[in-house]
Amino acid sequence: MFKHLKGDLFGGLTAGIVALPLALAFGVSSGLGPTAGLYGAIFISFFAALFGGTNTQISGPTAPMTAVSMVVIAGIMATNDGNLDKALPVILAVFLLAGLLQIVLGFLKLGVYIKYIPYPVVSGFMTAIGVIILITQILPAIGYYPKQDNAYVADFTQKAEAELLAKTLKDNQGENLLTINHFKQTIEEAAVIAPTDIAKEAQNLAGKNASGVIGTIKILPRALQHINWLEFGLALATIAIIYGFKKITTAVPSTLVALIVVSGVAVGFGLPYIPIQEIPAGLPTPHFEIFSQFSFSAISPYIFTALTLALLGAIDSLLTSVVADNMTNTKHKPNKELMGQGIGNTIGALFGGIPGAGATIRTVINIKSGGKTRLSGMIAGILLLIILLALGPVASKIPAAVLAGILVTVGIGVIDYKGLKAIPYLPKDIKLGPIRLSSEMVIMLVVMVLSSVWNLVYAVGIGLVMASLIFMKKIGDLTAKNSVVKQLPLEEAWEDEQQIPTEIDQKIFIKHINGPLFFGSTNEIQQLSAQIPETANIVVFRMDRMPYLDKSGLNVLEDVMLNLTTNGVKLAVVGLREQPKLMMEKINIFPELVPDAQVFPNFETCLTWLKTEL
Repeated sequence: MFKHLKGDLFGGLTAGIVALPLALAFGVSSGLGPTAGLYGAIFISFFAALFGGTNTQISGPTAPMTAVSMVVIAGIMATNDGNLDKALPVILAVFLLAGLLQIVLGFLKLGVYIKYIPYPVVSGFMTAIGVIILITQILPAIGYYPKQDNAYVADFTQKAEAELLAKTLKDNQGENLLTINHFKQTIEEAAVIAPTDIAKEAQNLAGKNASGVIGTIKILPRALQHINWLEFGLALATIAIIYGFKKITTAVPSTLVALIVVSGVAVGFGLPYIPIQEIPAGLPTPHFEIFSQFSFSAISPYIFTALTLALLGAIDSLLTSVVADNMTNTKHKPNKELMGQGIGNTIGALFGGIPGAGATIRTVINIKSGGKTRLSGMIAGILLLIILLALGPVASKIPAAVLAGILVTVGIGVIDYKGLKAIPYLPKDIKLGPIRLSSEMVIMLVVMVLSSVWNLVYAVGIGLVMASLIFMKKIGDLTAKNSVVKQLPLEEAWEDEQQIPTEIDQKIFIKHINGPLFFGSTNEIQQLSAQIPETANIVVFRMDRMPYLDKSGLNVLEDVMLNLTTNGVKLAVVGLREQPKLMMEKINIFPELVPDAQVFPNFETCLTWLKTEL
């Protein structure tokens, strides 16, 4: 491990420096604060490198993982009256579960299957992540915070009172039937509700109403009337330096330069800016309340969300692993990488960090700076821990607008421009009335729109279902097209069928099966019995090109064969492959419907039997 110490040291230090502003920004964006982003970067970077399967990978909070985490945090906060202390154990329990699920995925050796997630789903999701980050950072970039707008918060006072009354009534009722006494008790308690509690609830409702893409768009006209020009200027300066400094040199990370320069100017000149949340000094402490306050009923609604986080982190990490392989001419171990990422996310959650994954840009920077072994990722994590311990109070003075500016550039970079540019050139393979559309474009746009304005988790699920259904239809249509049921010589014969003697060709019927026989491609097989001419005494099933047979296809095939044998037609099977053979043997198609003597490895041996039989 220490053979390439110098390169690993420079690679890890450089990657850690690049990770610092992004970790702080992602933490703020998630809703848990900059500390959560920093803790996530520290633990995931160190432990994913230590236990992972990609030597040069640098892991930590990423844009996709932060976007999903933001949804999780907002949802759990909403069900806990906006109280972070109350919601935190549940939030961290979901993150910890996501890490454990990644370990399970690696243990079950499912890493190799991640690559089968369709590109349109990934493209639509990534573009949506960029859109979400861009739009939700508009408000902090212009210095407008809904919870601090007293006039806006006042609009939610009555709704806040109603929410508190409903909550009080629910608490009084418990699991009992609702009675008049519950109402009387609620009225008595409502009389002593403090104005500060109503004001706090109104703030939470105002913040919730202005959150997310839809909330930001709704409140944007009001926000533009209350622009904090200093905050807006700091955000613009950050964005300008990030893009401008890259043109001067890429040896020094432009994001770090923007963070130091803009923050230094704001602090040095004593500008009245809005700082980020305070970063506590000292070592991170574990949140054992995750276990002491654990409730399955509280976490059960988020199990699918935790699985989504686990799968998203797996995709993000393994794609980065492929990039690292291409740059270093190595081969990563996907299942080990998943286990490493899972361990990192599990420990990170235990210490209050947001989840993360393999970060492509940080990994590339590590490799270009000399990193060659897993030690480089561990060094990056240690560097961030040192920065936390030594510079925590200094980092607390960073302007919030600077991190908003950094996130704007992250959002712009995450959008999948390659996928968007390809939309006009995608094949239009589905027809809706008079309109022809590209199925890949439809999937991409559906995932992108639903992810942006509704729910990231559900949007991905819908995209996967759509992609699966369209794929199955295409395969079914292709199989049916290549498996036309016609009698020879009307059907175009395969090359080895050209030598069939004329005197027997009217007495046989050859059924070609091209491609897999599954539930989406059984229609032509079902029609077989009705299309066999009366002169045919033998039906030959050509299965040379049938690589796969599912239960639906097996059942249909059995019904057809049973119907044929009942009508006195003999059957022959040619070129049967291993998987279909095992399926057919399980239900005794051999030898009950087709004797073993009538199962042939190739058509040449079958033709010899046909000549003898006829």
